[in-house]
Amino acid sequence: MLRTGSVSERSDPEPCRDQDLGLFEVITRDGAARIGRLHTAHGPMNTPTLLPVVNPNLRTIEPREMWERYGIDALITNSYVIWKHDDLKERALDEGIHSMLDFPGVVVTDSGTFQSYVYGDVEVGVSEIVEFQREIGVDIGTMLDVFGRPDMSREELEECVDETARRAKQSLESAGDTLLLNGPVQGGLYEDLRAKAGNLMGSAEGEFRGFTIHPVGGIVPLMEKQRYRELFQILLAVRSTTPPDRPVHLFGCGHPMLFPLAIALGADLFDSAAYAIFARDDRILSPHGTVRLKGLTEWPIHSVALFGLTPEEVRDMDPEERSVLLAHHNLEITQAELARCREAIRNGSIWQLAERRSHASPQLRDAFTWVLEQLEKIPDGPVGVSAIDLMVSTNPVRSGGEKLSDDIGTRPYVLHLHTLLSMRWRLPGSWWDGSDSGPERVVLIEGTTPPWRDSALGAVVSALLEEPRSIILLSTPLGPIPFTLEDVSPWCHLDCPDDVWLNSYEDEEIAEGLAELGLAELPLVRIEQCAMPEGKHVGDVRDWLDRCAVVDKLAVLCGVSPSDGCSLTEGMSSRR
Repeated sequence: MLRTGSVSERSDPEPCRDQDLGLFEVITRDGAARIGRLHTAHGPMNTPTLLPVVNPNLRTIEPREMWERYGIDALITNSYVIWKHDDLKERALDEGIHSMLDFPGVVVTDSGTFQSYVYGDVEVGVSEIVEFQREIGVDIGTMLDVFGRPDMSREELEECVDETARRAKQSLESAGDTLLLNGPVQGGLYEDLRAKAGNLMGSAEGEFRGFTIHPVGGIVPLMEKQRYRELFQILLAVRSTTPPDRPVHLFGCGHPMLFPLAIALGADLFDSAAYAIFARDDRILSPHGTVRLKGLTEWPIHSVALFGLTPEEVRDMDPEERSVLLAHHNLEITQAELARCREAIRNGSIWQLAERRSHASPQLRDAFTWVLEQLEKIPDGPVGVSAIDLMVSTNPVRSGGEKLSDDIGTRPYVLHLHTLLSMRWRLPGSWWDGSDSGPERVVLIEGTTPPWRDSALGAVVSALLEEPRSIILLSTPLGPIPFTLEDVSPWCHLDCPDDVWLNSYEDEEIAEGLAELGLAELPLVRIEQCAMPEGKHVGDVRDWLDRCAVVDKLAVLCGVSPSDGCSLTEGMSSRR
């Protein structure tokens, strides 16, 4: 017996304004990850989201229940399957696709390209299948592209890309003014072909509009063999040239453990029948992988669908009843992980979620570490273009605590902040005593914890009184930083054990950080905290530090030149 909790009736959606049809609105973002809203004739499609695949001949979960119970805005079904079966074709033309499926939300359709990969029997024409999708009232259709398998030669894949591009204008014209259209991006494992395809499909135009969404095609064979590194390499290559104001759809990707990293790299849409297919094979989905029902004594993950039932009780069910129950669980878990991803985008933690999920499988961890390598050492080519875009689009200043991990130094926003520091931070033009010659030394303060204005200020003032021309740095787990940036997050909000701050770093590690700041040639003095000294010049030093802090923040975070910053702060006298 299915136990799915109470369901409140959900009202049908309102169509968008005519002028908004096909508009993709980005609501908020964290780097390449974004929460968006695509406007359609059957209401908004909020992203990132999964389009559950609905087989019109085999409905494991009814579309109406998807809408009302799980809050699903959009689903995907196959227009070629409907076109090929006379009874379905007649019903769809007579009733319209929404009535036939009993689904009030956004209906997306595939064109038969994937069937050509699986069965090789697609018989429909390029314009014919698009016109059919328009006639049955589909919201977002798909053109008949040419599937590019990963094992194809470069010449074969180039022909797939070129032939798909040749069909683009014809397909857009056939879509008319009411049908939004997917423009798939093919190209196999070749970065440059994916980028070329993204550019061709992104620039294609019909009488009324270009493509609305760009699905990444030809990736199911990779996911079937857990070739995740190549999957994300393709995604980055595609994102380098597709228009930023259009959603990117990972065609056939639907396992929840892949969502966080895919979303962090710029994917907006997913689709899959895995929720139903896995259920028929007694497999349950979780954000950490796939679990077989066989042999389970207790549930490794809970859902409303499974509440109150034991694995043994589920195994004893009628096979059909069991597959429906597990399909509900799988869809529920999928929706929950997507909600978790959306909330992570809102609070700026999507990369940390991807980091945690990367440990779900060796193949996924390998893919994640490969992505980190691309961010650390930007390669030439399309992947490098997306890596730079990913890094510079992140907000380098974070709110809240930042959990310390082995991967923290390669989080995009940390890399972004360190890049800004190395590019924009400059030595003071003058010192607290009025002198304007070059610095005499670097002073590194160790063994102190944030807030440094309390724990390290005594040592800072003492060092500057001893030698006014000193560059004062703080030792942090992320490397040395100027004291004037002591209250900038994430440096000041690292969530880690207290003894991490007490670590004394090796000379080689410190030298690397000094080199990034252009300080490698100066003598280094390492000191620890001490009490605030007394004397008539303490106030002068602190006033100078306050002014330097403003100048340095304007330079590093806002791109204001230090000379302009000095002019802006001339005569500044207030202190926190």
